[in-house]
Amino acid sequence: MFVARSIAADHKDLIHDVSYDFHGRRMATCSSDQSVKVWDKSDDGEWHCTASWKTHSGSVWRVTWAHPEFGQVLASCSFDRTAAVWEEIVGESNDKQRGLSHWIKRTTLVDSRTSVTDVKFAPKHMGLMLTTCSADGVVRIYEAPDVMNLSQWSLQHEISCKLSCSCISWNPSSSRAHPPMFAVGSDDNVTYTGKVQIFEYNENTRKYAKAETLMTVTDPVHDVAFAPNLGRSFHVLAIATKDVRIFKLVPMRRETATTSGPTKFEVQVMAQFDNHNSQVWRVSWNITSTLLASSGDDGCVRLWKANYMDNWKCTGILRGDGTPVNGTSGQAGAANVIGASGTLASQAAVGGAASAGRYFFPHLDPPRTGSRLGHLLPPLTHRADV
Repeated sequence: MFVARSIAADHKDLIHDVSYDFHGRRMATCSSDQSVKVWDKSDDGEWHCTASWKTHSGSVWRVTWAHPEFGQVLASCSFDRTAAVWEEIVGESNDKQRGLSHWIKRTTLVDSRTSVTDVKFAPKHMGLMLTTCSADGVVRIYEAPDVMNLSQWSLQHEISCKLSCSCISWNPSSSRAHPPMFAVGSDDNVTYTGKVQIFEYNENTRKYAKAETLMTVTDPVHDVAFAPNLGRSFHVLAIATKDVRIFKLVPMRRETATTSGPTKFEVQVMAQFDNHNSQVWRVSWNITSTLLASSGDDGCVRLWKANYMDNWKCTGILRGDGTPVNGTSGQAGAANVIGASGTLASQAAVGGAASAGRYFFPHLDPPRTGSRLGHLLPPLTHRADV
């Protein structure tokens, strides 16, 4: 059973992204009104806007949090061809009497020649690194050499993907057996090639090289998400395209110890669902990688879970207003929903259901072509107490 509450987001245009911090107690929203808002959750469960400011001179596509080890840091990216890094300053705000926090811009990254479509911080064990992808088909990886001085970022890698990029996801595995790796998706209209590429870091060359292209994914890709890796020897990747797909990437054993090329993978399709009967816009994992949420143009969020035989099935369907579809259950826990009007709706599962699927926001968003409405869903994984 779900109880829905509305939160007036007060954005002046469509909201494109919602992102939770590591602990799930703060969230950030961004919009075509060129602003970012930060929300804090009070002890009574209510969300309060504690900061709102103009960030870019174009639509803001994505906003994301750095790990709290590096402070209260946000990154945003925009149609204005830039990405920006923001840091919260405590005790220096003139708005203190109104309870508003003070965020200042630490840097603007201006290397892209076209719209910056996604921005993600690398996993914490890699240090403070930020990755962007752009419509010009280039992935750029920046590093802050001094975490105490966030105005200094150096461009470490510039990787050409040959296709317009729409989304990126880092493999979160911290195992020494797994080199740093990320997936990048493309919403390019080219139909003859795979739309998801996997890049892996090579210690010998100190560069990223393409390890795999998922050739069976030929439709435009709107989102990619690596599942949290809890000691597995293989990787799991979810993809949002015209349907939901879950891939298993099994590293092949190297022939010799001297092989220096990228890892070769055996690619297996674990599941494929077209239940949305429409474009799928976001996929997001819970912290234990046992639950996947997807959102699509059908106006619903669908929750997927695998049984002990690794057979995936739909375990719940939520409408855009947060109500469960008849005949399905909401056993994934509490949820949050956001609509095209810029109003947030917060849902809480009565009785304290499982926290695995606790935080997500499906919402309406026109794709960058402006041709139709889509649904976006930010991560489920930001739960430190699971």
